[in-house]
Amino acid sequence: MSEANAPAAKPLTVQSLIEAGLHFGHRASHWNPKMRPYVYGRCKLIHIIDVRETVRGLLRAQKYLRQVAADGGLVLFVGTKRQASETVQQQAERCGMPYVSERWLGGTLTNFKTIRSRLSRLEELEDIVNGDKLASYSKKMQSSLQREYKKMFRNLNGIRSMDSYPNAMIVIDPRKEKNAIHEARKFNVTSVALIDTDSDPDEVDLPIPGNDDSIRSIELVLTFLADAIIEGTREKEAKKFEGADASAE
Repeated sequence: MSEANAPAAKPLTVQSLIEAGLHFGHRASHWNPKMRPYVYGRCKLIHIIDVRETVRGLLRAQKYLRQVAADGGLVLFVGTKRQASETVQQQAERCGMPYVSERWLGGTLTNFKTIRSRLSRLEELEDIVNGDKLASYSKKMQSSLQREYKKMFRNLNGIRSMDSYPNAMIVIDPRKEKNAIHEARKFNVTSVALIDTDSDPDEVDLPIPGNDDSIRSIELVLTFLADAIIEGTREKEAKKFEGADASAE
């Protein structure tokens, strides 16, 4: 999705967070006690998240991600649950960053060289499936190649431009993406996560307490964070332009 066609972000206010349902946590019986500082109270057995803490988390994440982008760093978007998948892809593409929206492949970071070699296979399959070579194979082999291509494209297309380790990772639901969080910690990749009341905030670097099951809340958070990355990228380009002008003088 191009930046021009992307939905405009709503102003970041307590009211906009409440309208998106970010304040709804999980059932109180399913909570992680470490989330206590982010819980405002209970309503009908459901924990209510303190949206003032959500705002603080978003502003911290905004400042950090803008700086990463301004320094030319990579931010990897990760969210494979049904409610997050489409928005993860849209917002990552909007700000020109890699993403994982279908399945986290074990070793995406810890075995990065192998993942890169699989991307070479994806490109090879792309040439076959989308070119004239496919007709030279038997019907059975054509079907097999097309299945392999679709599976690899689904799992790897979002990271095909990621030619180095990311500097930061935006994660929707660190419980669901525990393998991604584990690999990020091994490589000191800073994690920014939308984290609900059933998760452990100590597992991530920059927690954003909020509802990680609502499509609307996920859209609001990711749009806001993608905007921060776009701002940082513009700052980087402006510095480059100023540097070019200075050298020309």
